[in-house]
Amino acid sequence: MPRSSLLVDFAVALPVALAVSALIAWALQRLFGRRLSLPLSVMTLVSMLGLSAGLFIAGWFFFGLRLWMSTTLLLAFGCSLGLSLVVASVVAFVRRDGGPIDVAALLRAGESDRVEFKETARWNVREDKKDARMEAVIAKTVAAFLNSSGGTLLIGADDTGRAVGLDRDFSTLREPDADRFELWLRDMLSTALGKNAAALPKIRFGDVDGRTVCAVRCPRSAEPVFLTQGQSTDLWVRVGNSTRSFGVDEAVTYVARHWRPSLSTVVLGRR
Repeated sequence: MPRSSLLVDFAVALPVALAVSALIAWALQRLFGRRLSLPLSVMTLVSMLGLSAGLFIAGWFFFGLRLWMSTTLLLAFGCSLGLSLVVASVVAFVRRDGGPIDVAALLRAGESDRVEFKETARWNVREDKKDARMEAVIAKTVAAFLNSSGGTLLIGADDTGRAVGLDRDFSTLREPDADRFELWLRDMLSTALGKNAAALPKIRFGDVDGRTVCAVRCPRSAEPVFLTQGQSTDLWVRVGNSTRSFGVDEAVTYVARHWRPSLSTVVLGRR
């Protein structure tokens, strides 16, 4: 018989609690998917706090309960699952779609460090033909917004903010419509930036003066986004109203500063 059964129970309970918490955290990440931005480690910690709260309730409000009794275990598990669900739901709600994009208002405001206009995404206006270089420009701009403070790219507008529409880009698609254009744009960004980065922007369409304009709203990415072109992998960022590629030394310094951990990023599980 152990001389201190309490210490033995505690020693056994610790790894069990960690395993249960990790399982709850994993299950919630599978349930919420991309809506839950908190990493597994943070969700495991939240679940552990829930277990602790359940044990506290069992010991404070119920007389004669012991650690391994079914009532104690159910209370601990229930509190852990409940707290984890609440936290996951709040995070998913905060990070939900931010509503419609006012394309006309963005065009009136003009270009800035957070807004960029592009006439086309696939069509070379000067040479009057489809051109893969136009696609690279779009990918660079999206990457730069993701790697900076976020921003919105408007496709189908010239430098003056006049809506010119997407007819030329639509003509390069099998089905010339907005849905097919968005599908192509997502696929192109997935190839150039990776699937995780391509899923971050919010894509909406607006009609201005009878012409369709595509708005790509990019949030600030939680991690660096690199553009892959052929054999090269580059880091693009916004510097004022322009988009710039950083060399190796500049990229290392920028990444270290831009994604420097802070108290809020640690608590929220962001990098």
